[in-house]
Parts: sequence; structure tokens; C-alpha cells
Amino acid sequence: MASVIDQEKKQLRSDVTRELKALSAEQCRKSDDALFARFLALPQVEAARTIFAFWGIPGREPETGRLVEELTRRGKAVGLPRMLPGHRMEVRRYDPARPMVPAAFGILEPGEDCPLMDKGEIDLALVPAVCYDRRGYRLGFGGGYYDRWLADFAGFRVGLCRAAVLQERVPTEAHDSRVDLLLTEEESLSF
Repeated sequence: MASVIDQEKKQLRSDVTRELKALSAEQCRKSDDALFARFLALPQVEAARTIFAFWGIPGREPETGRLVEELTRRGKAVGLPRMLPGHRMEVRRYDPARPMVPAAFGILEPGEDCPLMDKGEIDLALVPAVCYDRRGYRLGFGGGYYDRWLADFAGFRVGLCRAAVLQERVPTEAHDSRVDLLLTEEESLSF
């Protein structure tokens, strides 16, 4: 039997997905441009040698593929998630010369031929979400992959959230993690 919080999360995912689908391609592109400019201007990004990012799903997340490519051009080692059985994930180094591989949920991942990256070598994680709240908590996609991975991550955590779907509060449970810094197109919220 699903808990009340699980039901609240499911409803919020549905509501936010509907709001995101209502945004035009131009609105999303402008939002992405602003989010990426703010992210690239962070001193923590400048100082980071290794960044764990994600390859955004069009229509559901900021389309971070071009952000990943820019970070790579700037000499950053960029890791991307690769989903594993048991709701676990590993981080593989992005290599623009190697094709991304389609995986579950419409996600593109680095192939098994890309080098594994150790969590301890990652300076900064860009954490995906359906949406965030003003406390830095995220509503994930429901698999728990990131909450498990972030549980013992010691580096700096950054979230990107379109202002159109920024919440006052998302439903949370004890295992839900939050970011250190949340960026919208116009705001920077530190926690």
C-alpha cells in the first residue's frame, strides 16, 4: 500500500509534467540558456576538475547535452550516470567521440566502454529532478537512484529548476537528499 507521501509525490510529478509540457520549445530554450549561463558562472564549477552531470531528457528536464559538451570543451572531466539493476547507478566518463547509448526511461547513457569514475574523485554533482522546492529538496522521478548515490557523496551539489515549476515545498522522506545550491533562471538559493 502506497504511503500518503508516495501519493503526494506521484500527484506532484503528474502536475509538474503537465506544466512542463505546456511550455513552448522557445520558452524551454531560453530557460536552458539562462540556467546554463548561471551554472557555468559558478566559482564552484570553475574550481571543479570533475563534474557529475546528466544528459537531460527533452521536455522533462533542461537539455543538458550542450552543457556537458561545453564543460568538456572547458577541460572538465564530466561523468554521466549509467543505470544498474537494483536501482543503483554508476558514473561513466563522457567521451564526445563515443556514442551515447539509449537506456530505460528515454535516457541516453555512456556505454560500458567509457571509463568508470570513482565517486571520491567527483568535485561537483549536477542533480536532476522533476522539480525542486525553495528548501533545496528535489522531487525525483521515483526510482531512488540519486538518493542512494548521493547518500555518501561528499562533493558540492547543484540543482537546476525552471522557475515555472519551482515549488514552496515538495513532499519529503528521511532518505530524500537536497542540494547545496539551487539555480533558477533568475535566482540562486543556497542551503
